[in-house]
Amino acid sequence: MQIFSKLLYYLIILPISKLPFDLLYGVSDILYVLLFYAVGYRKKVVMQNLSIAFPDKSEVERKQICKKFYRHLCDVIIETIKVFSIDENTLHKHLRIINPEYLEKYHQQNRSVILVTAHYANWEWAALAFSRKTVYKAMGIFKPLSNQFFNQILISSRGKFGCELCAPRQVGVFIENHKHDLYAYGFIADQNPSNKIKAHWMKFFGKNVPVNFGLEKYAKQYDMPVVYGRIEKVKRGYYTMEYIELTEHPNQHNDGEICEMFMQYLETLIKQKPEYWLWTHRRFKHATD
Repeated sequence: MQIFSKLLYYLIILPISKLPFDLLYGVSDILYVLLFYAVGYRKKVVMQNLSIAFPDKSEVERKQICKKFYRHLCDVIIETIKVFSIDENTLHKHLRIINPEYLEKYHQQNRSVILVTAHYANWEWAALAFSRKTVYKAMGIFKPLSNQFFNQILISSRGKFGCELCAPRQVGVFIENHKHDLYAYGFIADQNPSNKIKAHWMKFFGKNVPVNFGLEKYAKQYDMPVVYGRIEKVKRGYYTMEYIELTEHPNQHNDGEICEMFMQYLETLIKQKPEYWLWTHRRFKHATD
């Protein structure tokens, strides 16, 4: 298994990663034909999600969003492969942080901060970029892979610009151990919670859904401001990220309010450009009316 993984990485994945961008997006175009037309990868799930999120749109309109989504998805897959070889200068040409100085005011207050974003546009490049454009130490949450070879490759590539990685179950321990240090803690918080009983329930696209409570829990426990990293796709291969404050004083909010601020903001973004959210997950599998 490890030999196959190494052959796959060194003979296929890494050479693709080193391609210039014009050829890289040629690979993405081929991948789009395979995933969308030949394989139909999770198309039923995507269309089910879109029908729930956009009941007022026609079937034709939802199919148009679906096609645009798959084109973007293939770009993100290829851009994620590019992470294995991308250098810092190239990264910052393709993902520009609009206001990198924004977090400095919290740093001057001697406060760590929670930076939250979603699986929208290109979250992989954003996670890499923010760790080099901040006065903070950076920590990102990383779900370990069962394949030990690729697990180590991903840890190395995602952490190569200084971001420390932490498994989800170790986040609380990590934050407690570093409570006297100044960190920007990166959360991607739009996935379904592993424990829906401990989750916060709220309306999202008109449905009652469980959402992760972790970012709010730690924000309140350690009095950390919560900042949204708004990622936008400018054009193919180029993105921006802007820091937008959700709250500077988390303990002034009732339970669940910070989660709802994040998800409501995300819903607004998705409605503007739905093709850039990751629809291949069963987003509404726990939803009720």
